[in-house]
Amino acid sequence: MTSQRADARRNYARILAVAEQEVAAHGADASLERIARVAGVGSATVRRHFPGRRALLEAVFGERIAALVARAAELTDATDARAALLEWLGALTTYAASARGVADALVQDGLTGPEEVEDCSAKLATAVEPLVRRAAATGGLAADVTAADLLTLVTGIALATEHHPAEARRLLGLVVAGVSPAH
Repeated sequence: MTSQRADARRNYARILAVAEQEVAAHGADASLERIARVAGVGSATVRRHFPGRRALLEAVFGERIAALVARAAELTDATDARAALLEWLGALTTYAASARGVADALVQDGLTGPEEVEDCSAKLATAVEPLVRRAAATGGLAADVTAADLLTLVTGIALATEHHPAEARRLLGLVVAGVSPAH
């Protein structure tokens, strides 16, 4: 019984990893059959773990939000506060540009309400707030820039560069120059 549970956990992790790659490449319309094939499992195994597209998209989205929140916590005590903030913003921008359709699909299909999307935004804002405060305190960010400002800017970049993370990173660089303190 234990080996089956360990096997099921491995399958779940493998399916989720492949699903994240497929969603990044193909958006919220990523094929469940292709995910199963690439993960090396049957369609029934995918459906056993994720009864439908909604469950899979929620898991992919939730996993990435949790990883971004955890990364912000890891960076909170970094020596260079500005570099830490920029690293985190870069990770958020890359993810948002590559998988933007996930949140849209969940909301449009009535699978997740605006309050859940706002909850994710609130989690990200809370996670990045210490990085913003530290960067502003050390002169690495204009004092009047807020976490909400930065999340809004990243959202705009993601909307403008869907599935083009390199362009998203370039635009983030322009934004960073704009929110940096004047010298």
